[in-house]
Amino acid sequence: MGSAGFNKDPYSLIITGVGGQGNVMASRVLGSMFVNKGFSVTVGETFGASQRGGSVMSHIRISEGSSWSPQIPAFGADIIAAMEPVEGLRVLAQYGNPRCTLICNTHPVYPVNVIKGEDAYPSLGDIKRHVKSLTPHAIFMDATEEARSLGNPILANMIILGALCGVGRLPVGHGDFREAIAERVKTDQVALNMRAFDAGIALLGR
Repeated sequence: MGSAGFNKDPYSLIITGVGGQGNVMASRVLGSMFVNKGFSVTVGETFGASQRGGSVMSHIRISEGSSWSPQIPAFGADIIAAMEPVEGLRVLAQYGNPRCTLICNTHPVYPVNVIKGEDAYPSLGDIKRHVKSLTPHAIFMDATEEARSLGNPILANMIILGALCGVGRLPVGHGDFREAIAERVKTDQVALNMRAFDAGIALLGR
Protein backbone atom coordinates (compact mmCIF):
# COMPACT_ATOMS: atom_id res chain seq x y z
CA MET A 1 0.00 0.00 0.00
CA GLY A 2 3.05 2.23 0.04
CA SER A 3 2.33 3.65 -3.41
CA ALA A 4 -0.92 5.10 -2.08
CA GLY A 5 0.83 6.75 0.88
CA PHE A 6 0.31 3.94 3.39
CA ASN A 7 2.77 1.31 4.58
CA LYS A 8 0.17 -1.23 5.70
CA ASP A 9 -3.28 -2.53 4.85
CA PRO A 10 -5.63 -1.85 6.49
CA TYR A 11 -4.62 1.54 7.80
CA SER A 12 -6.33 2.23 11.12
CA LEU A 13 -7.37 5.63 12.47
CA ILE A 14 -9.35 6.68 15.53
CA ILE A 15 -11.09 10.01 16.04
CA THR A 16 -12.08 10.53 19.66
CA GLY A 17 -13.63 13.21 21.84
CA VAL A 18 -16.74 13.87 23.84
CA GLY A 19 -20.34 14.38 22.79
CA GLY A 20 -21.04 17.75 21.22
CA GLN A 21 -17.57 18.23 19.69
CA GLY A 22 -18.45 17.09 16.17
CA ASN A 23 -16.46 13.87 16.36
CA VAL A 24 -18.90 11.87 14.23
CA MET A 25 -19.05 14.58 11.57
CA ALA A 26 -15.25 14.60 11.32
CA SER A 27 -15.08 10.81 10.99
CA ARG A 28 -17.71 10.74 8.27
CA VAL A 29 -16.05 13.51 6.30
CA LEU A 30 -12.72 11.70 6.53
CA GLY A 31 -14.35 8.44 5.48
CA SER A 32 -15.92 10.17 2.48
CA MET A 33 -12.54 11.57 1.46
CA PHE A 34 -11.15 8.05 1.13
CA VAL A 35 -14.27 6.55 -0.45
CA ASN A 36 -14.15 9.29 -3.09
CA LYS A 37 -10.57 8.23 -3.88
CA GLY A 38 -11.60 4.61 -4.38
CA PHE A 39 -10.57 3.08 -1.05
CA SER A 40 -12.62 0.58 0.90
CA VAL A 41 -13.57 2.21 4.22
CA THR A 42 -15.28 0.82 7.31
CA VAL A 43 -16.31 3.11 10.16
CA GLY A 44 -17.43 1.99 13.61
CA GLU A 45 -18.68 4.41 16.27
CA THR A 46 -19.07 4.04 20.03
CA PHE A 47 -20.82 6.47 22.35
CA GLY A 48 -20.52 6.99 26.10
CA ALA A 49 -23.32 7.24 28.62
CA SER A 50 -24.46 10.70 27.65
CA GLN A 51 -24.97 12.16 24.22
CA ARG A 52 -23.39 15.48 25.20
CA GLY A 53 -20.33 15.11 27.39
CA GLY A 54 -19.90 11.34 27.13
CA SER A 55 -17.01 9.69 25.31
CA VAL A 56 -17.35 9.34 21.53
CA MET A 57 -14.94 7.27 19.46
CA SER A 58 -14.88 6.46 15.76
CA HIS A 59 -12.75 3.64 14.33
CA ILE A 60 -11.87 4.12 10.66
CA ARG A 61 -10.17 1.36 8.69
CA ILE A 62 -8.94 2.05 5.16
CA SER A 63 -7.92 -0.56 2.61
CA GLU A 64 -7.12 -0.70 -1.06
CA GLY A 65 -9.56 -3.52 -1.57
CA SER A 66 -10.69 -5.61 1.36
CA SER A 67 -13.44 -4.84 3.84
CA TRP A 68 -12.28 -5.15 7.45
CA SER A 69 -14.02 -5.27 10.79
CA PRO A 70 -14.58 -1.70 11.99
CA GLN A 71 -13.14 -2.61 15.39
CA ILE A 72 -9.43 -1.76 15.61
CA PRO A 73 -7.61 -4.26 17.86
CA ALA A 74 -5.89 -3.15 21.05
CA PHE A 75 -2.63 -1.28 20.35
CA GLY A 76 -3.46 -1.39 16.63
CA ALA A 77 -4.09 2.27 15.71
CA ASP A 78 -1.81 4.05 13.24
CA ILE A 79 -3.12 7.55 13.96
CA ILE A 80 -5.35 8.90 16.73
CA ALA A 81 -6.97 12.33 16.44
CA ALA A 82 -8.35 13.59 19.74
CA MET A 83 -10.74 16.50 20.22
CA GLU A 84 -10.17 16.40 24.00
CA PRO A 85 -6.87 15.73 25.82
CA VAL A 86 -7.93 13.20 28.48
CA GLU A 87 -9.87 11.25 25.84
CA GLY A 88 -6.75 11.34 23.67
CA LEU A 89 -4.63 9.85 26.45
CA ARG A 90 -7.26 7.25 27.32
CA VAL A 91 -7.61 6.05 23.73
CA LEU A 92 -3.84 6.15 23.14
CA ALA A 93 -3.30 3.91 26.18
CA GLN A 94 -5.80 1.38 24.82
CA TYR A 95 -5.17 1.50 21.07
CA GLY A 96 -1.83 3.26 20.57
CA ASN A 97 1.70 1.95 20.22
CA PRO A 98 5.16 3.55 19.89
CA ARG A 99 4.66 4.01 16.13
CA CYS A 100 1.24 5.64 16.51
CA THR A 101 0.83 9.37 15.86
CA LEU A 102 -1.43 11.35 18.21
CA ILE A 103 -2.89 14.70 17.15
CA CYS A 104 -4.54 16.23 20.20
CA ASN A 105 -6.61 19.31 20.98
CA THR A 106 -5.37 20.80 24.27
CA HIS A 107 -8.70 22.37 25.29
CA PRO A 108 -10.29 20.34 28.12
CA VAL A 109 -13.96 19.46 28.49
CA TYR A 110 -14.56 18.83 32.17
CA PRO A 111 -16.81 15.90 33.09
CA VAL A 112 -19.60 16.35 35.61
CA ASN A 113 -17.64 14.80 38.49
CA VAL A 114 -14.84 17.33 37.98
CA ILE A 115 -17.30 20.23 37.78
CA LYS A 116 -18.88 19.06 41.06
CA GLY A 117 -15.46 18.95 42.71
CA GLU A 118 -15.63 15.19 43.22
CA ASP A 119 -12.61 14.47 41.07
CA ALA A 120 -9.53 16.26 39.72
CA TYR A 121 -8.71 16.86 36.08
CA PRO A 122 -5.04 16.26 35.23
CA SER A 123 -2.86 19.16 34.13
CA LEU A 124 -1.88 19.43 30.48
CA GLY A 125 1.73 18.86 31.56
CA ASP A 126 0.81 15.56 33.20
CA ILE A 127 -1.17 14.50 30.14
CA LYS A 128 1.78 15.28 27.86
CA ARG A 129 4.16 13.33 30.08
CA HIS A 130 1.91 10.27 30.01
CA VAL A 131 1.51 10.57 26.24
CA LYS A 132 5.29 10.80 25.79
CA SER A 133 5.69 7.52 27.69
CA LEU A 134 3.41 5.84 25.13
CA THR A 135 4.55 7.39 21.83
CA PRO A 136 7.17 9.91 20.71
CA HIS A 137 4.88 10.99 17.86
CA ALA A 138 2.47 13.46 19.48
CA ILE A 139 1.29 16.86 18.27
CA PHE A 140 -0.68 19.16 20.58
CA MET A 141 -2.63 22.24 19.48
CA ASP A 142 -5.39 24.45 20.87
CA ALA A 143 -7.86 23.76 18.09
CA THR A 144 -10.76 25.14 20.12
CA GLU A 145 -9.13 28.56 20.54
CA GLU A 146 -8.30 28.64 16.84
CA ALA A 147 -11.92 27.73 16.06
CA ARG A 148 -13.17 30.56 18.27
CA SER A 149 -11.05 32.96 16.23
CA LEU A 150 -12.98 31.73 13.19
CA GLY A 151 -16.27 32.43 14.97
CA ASN A 152 -17.44 29.00 16.13
CA PRO A 153 -15.72 26.59 18.58
CA ILE A 154 -17.36 23.57 16.92
CA LEU A 155 -14.99 24.12 13.99
CA ALA A 156 -12.27 22.57 16.17
CA ASN A 157 -13.30 19.26 14.62
CA MET A 158 -12.41 20.48 11.12
CA ILE A 159 -9.18 22.03 12.42
CA ILE A 160 -8.12 18.70 13.93
CA LEU A 161 -9.12 17.01 10.67
CA GLY A 162 -6.93 19.47 8.76
CA ALA A 163 -3.99 18.67 11.01
CA LEU A 164 -4.67 14.96 10.61
CA CYS A 165 -4.53 15.28 6.83
CA GLY A 166 -1.58 17.68 6.90
CA VAL A 167 0.74 15.57 9.02
CA GLY A 168 1.93 13.72 5.94
CA ARG A 169 0.74 10.19 6.64
CA LEU A 170 -2.51 10.20 4.65
CA PRO A 171 -2.85 10.44 0.85
CA VAL A 172 -5.60 13.07 1.02
CA GLY A 173 -5.53 16.83 1.16
CA HIS A 174 -7.22 20.17 0.52
CA GLY A 175 -9.13 19.24 -2.64
CA ASP A 176 -10.33 15.94 -1.20
CA PHE A 177 -11.65 17.73 1.88
CA ARG A 178 -13.48 20.34 -0.22
CA GLU A 179 -15.25 17.59 -2.16
CA ALA A 180 -16.22 15.68 1.01
CA ILE A 181 -17.33 18.67 3.09
CA ALA A 182 -19.43 20.01 0.21
CA GLU A 183 -21.45 16.78 0.38
CA ARG A 184 -22.33 17.41 4.05
CA VAL A 185 -22.78 21.14 4.69
CA LYS A 186 -24.75 23.94 3.08
CA THR A 187 -23.03 25.71 0.22
CA ASP A 188 -22.57 28.91 2.22
CA GLN A 189 -20.72 26.96 4.95
CA VAL A 190 -18.11 25.34 2.68
CA ALA A 191 -15.69 28.29 2.70
CA LEU A 192 -15.69 28.54 6.51
CA ASN A 193 -15.02 24.83 6.88
CA MET A 194 -12.19 25.15 4.36
CA ARG A 195 -10.67 27.92 6.47
CA ALA A 196 -10.84 25.66 9.51
CA PHE A 197 -9.23 22.77 7.64
CA ASP A 198 -6.42 25.00 6.40
CA ALA A 199 -5.97 26.43 9.91
CA GLY A 200 -5.32 22.92 11.19
CA ILE A 201 -2.57 22.43 8.62
CA ALA A 202 -1.09 25.81 9.54
CA LEU A 203 -1.04 24.93 13.24
CA LEU A 204 1.30 22.03 12.49
CA GLY A 205 4.01 24.55 11.65
CA ARG A 206 3.67 26.58 14.86
